[in-house]
Amino acid sequence: MVFDHLREDIRAIFSKDPAARSTLEILFCYPGLHALWFHRRARWLWIHNWKFWARFVSHISRFLSGNEIHPGAQMGRRVVIDHGMGVVIGETAEVGDDVLIYMGVVLGGTALENVKRHPTIEDDVILGSGSIILGPIRIGKSAKVGAGSVVVRSVPPGATVVGVPGRIAG
Repeated sequence: MVFDHLREDIRAIFSKDPAARSTLEILFCYPGLHALWFHRRARWLWIHNWKFWARFVSHISRFLSGNEIHPGAQMGRRVVIDHGMGVVIGETAEVGDDVLIYMGVVLGGTALENVKRHPTIEDDVILGSGSIILGPIRIGKSAKVGAGSVVVRSVPPGATVVGVPGRIAG
């Protein structure tokens, strides 16, 4: 099962990154992939109530990959973090399947209480470089968030959002 997930991750990168040349290159040179692998270990520890160790693994991942994914965050399958650097995903964030996340994306919270305070990203979403999605909002299936956009309101399925603050384009 673990190797099935690894193969699935590699196939997802080949499908979403035309610059990917070989499996060996993906295995050794894709920090976004490494961050997701570390996150799976940290998430397992988090779910099994080993909170300190989960945070510690997450911290090591951040040091090694340049991406911070809180162990409480729920990540779907075939998620690709392309040009993985500076991605921050908060504790109550939920990321669906087949999501493409570019560098510098933030899925941040807006509340100081221990409630759902981070975004939900549905399946097949593309999050452009440097985009910031804040609060317990929902980005609908197959939506696109443009590079540098700041999104503070939910986005309907299939929509494209651009700008600061994010507005639906077209």
